Amino acid sequence: MKYLKLLVLFAIINFNLNAQNNSNLKSNKQKEITYVIKNVNVIPMTKENKVIENATVVIKDNKIYAINKSIPKNPTIIDGTDKWLIPGLIDMHVHTLSDGSPFVMYPTKGPLVSFNTQYNMTPYIANGVTTVFELGARPEHIGQRNEIIRGDVIGPRIALAKVIGGNKSNLTAKTPSDGRNAVRFAKEEGYEFIKVYTWLNEETFKAVINEAEKQNMKVVGHIPIAFKGKEAKDFFVPHFDLIAHAEELSKQTDDYSYEKAQEFARLAKKNGTWLIPNLSNMVAIEKQAKSLKNIENIQGFKYVHPLMQNKWLTSNSYYGASNDLITYYKELMGFHILIVKAFKKANVPMVAGTDAGISGIVLGFSLHDELKLLVEAGLTNEEALTSATRLGAEWLRIDDKIGTIETGKLADLILLNENPLEKICNTRKISGVFVDGNWIDRSKIDIMLSEVEKWNTANKEKYDWKELLNSLKN
Repeated sequence: MKYLKLLVLFAIINFNLNAQNNSNLKSNKQKEITYVIKNVNVIPMTKENKVIENATVVIKDNKIYAINKSIPKNPTIIDGTDKWLIPGLIDMHVHTLSDGSPFVMYPTKGPLVSFNTQYNMTPYIANGVTTVFELGARPEHIGQRNEIIRGDVIGPRIALAKVIGGNKSNLTAKTPSDGRNAVRFAKEEGYEFIKVYTWLNEETFKAVINEAEKQNMKVVGHIPIAFKGKEAKDFFVPHFDLIAHAEELSKQTDDYSYEKAQEFARLAKKNGTWLIPNLSNMVAIEKQAKSLKNIENIQGFKYVHPLMQNKWLTSNSYYGASNDLITYYKELMGFHILIVKAFKKANVPMVAGTDAGISGIVLGFSLHDELKLLVEAGLTNEEALTSATRLGAEWLRIDDKIGTIETGKLADLILLNENPLEKICNTRKISGVFVDGNWIDRSKIDIMLSEVEKWNTANKEKYDWKELLNSLKN
């Protein structure tokens, strides 16, 4: 029996090694092509950010191999004349659709709803979003990331934050002890970050953050409603690293003045807490509260999965809001702009995130909306781009790999037809995208998007949100 176990173990190891070797061979084949972008204007997004005009950039073995150096033999040439090269964009707040069920119906049943991972990821890639921060991570998202890493799916790099809340979350914790255990469980399960959520009590919120620090896990998230009415300094807990929305601050006060925004900024600066303004969120809420036509007219809506299209149109929790509530939404939107201005003045780092995946916010497309809103709120074009490139990489602790265009970094890049430093909307004018060193030109991007649209159109009648909910009740 002992030798049989050893034989089985050897077979498993041998199988895994062979699988790994095959995977490496596949990966290496993808990376055999050497690309040279000629005569391109490089916006490196380093701190100095000095534009390199008419540059020659070599992409080899999925990395930026050289800038204005000698060209290797037999490269694939990309004409960059009058074009602009920037780092791939980072959306620091997404909720990507993944397979799942609200509960186990019976053993072996599996997910109630399944999704095509490539179709989920295509809108990101089509918009040059090459890294995302998943703020509602589940095992299925780990699976999606594995598909991308294996090369089965073209998609962004995915960072994972596990949600810990008092209720209504995947991991719940009602006591400090539960909170600490939840952090340990999350780390053991392979999640890299912790997201604190709305319904944690004050003691558990602080315990979760403290334990995350011990586990070397950064913390992003909501400010629990338990702090409502208390002094703002109470929720700026050491190691609370990143606030998920400006809305989290506006929910803690009835004072929507610039002075209040400045108070939040001072406390954030002192505590080392960064901010995701997430202006897209409230703008989208206000629009769909007024009319469902505003949902149908969203750029990229046709690339949203039919189930979500149906949900946004037939079970929209924001639509039909009273005039008073819509006025309140507008008031919050105005205060969030003041928060951005105050945080900028206080030199508090802000990173771009959109809440992509929630009602009215389309994966990939929304990040360009967010950049425009950040500029309208007072950031320069360069500052907005920095929030979606270098600063996001820095917060995620992968700035040695992505976020700027420098020799040796991974080749996540966007080739633009026009200069985004002149007009931020030029980030939408994409000629092609490098995803981990693999070139996807405009024609291929259009084909990929067309495939998603065709499938959505062909399968639209098969998905009904209300019918799905009724099936769960029965």
